[in-house]
Amino acid sequence: MDSSRPIGVFDSGVGGLTVVRALMERLPLESIVYFGDTARVPYGVKSVATIEHFTAQIVDYLLGQQVKMLIVACNTMAAAAAHVVKARAGDVPVLDVIEAGAQAAVRDSGLRGIGVIGTPTTINSNAYARRMHQLDPTVRVYSQACPLFVPLVEEGWLDHPVTRLTAQEYLKPVLAEEVDSLVLGCTHYPLLKPLLKDVVGEGVRLVDSATTTAELAAARLHELGLASRGERPAHYRYVVTDVPLRFQTIGERFLGRSLGAVERLEW
Repeated sequence: MDSSRPIGVFDSGVGGLTVVRALMERLPLESIVYFGDTARVPYGVKSVATIEHFTAQIVDYLLGQQVKMLIVACNTMAAAAAHVVKARAGDVPVLDVIEAGAQAAVRDSGLRGIGVIGTPTTINSNAYARRMHQLDPTVRVYSQACPLFVPLVEEGWLDHPVTRLTAQEYLKPVLAEEVDSLVLGCTHYPLLKPLLKDVVGEGVRLVDSATTTAELAAARLHELGLASRGERPAHYRYVVTDVPLRFQTIGERFLGRSLGAVERLEW
């Protein structure tokens, strides 16, 4: 496979841009095609069969763009449809945020108590806890759904008193279990890291699924001999199924830089 091919990253909406941002910082020579299914977001309220169907469509599109790696940057899709991605990908390597976050949390946990926060769908799937227990049956996992975090992040209330009070309320039962790590199990949550760090204190390490996914991608590309050698400048494409009025603003907040041109794909 040609190492100059792009990495394909996909999400149900805009949140996966935090993964793209981490990839840009960790792998500046790599080109990226990002796909956000903004016309059909949110996925969390949909059936597993529907999520599998939508995921298959996105994977087929990205494979048609000649990507050299697929990254599932959506916790809901990773929990419900990772098997669909792997089945369709063939010899294209597949990574996802749940695998990356679970590996990092288990590897670096000290007291073996790990907290996981995410959307209700991700938490109810038990995907993080299940994967962590496969990696290490002795770990204790405490999960907490935080449904208000996504709208607060998209509103831009990253250090607002309401967000701080919400975080304190959500994290109270998890912190009572004396966890030493907290997995941010949603791609919106990295934008809340400074606030969450204040709430959990110095004794709890935040595990950011975006940065851990970028680290895992770097290791896998190197291992497979697929890392870009920088023979041409990195190129970034953003493909969405709808362009809501606020998409540019929210997207640039997540990406930490200008999005530039955004392509709209009609199914």
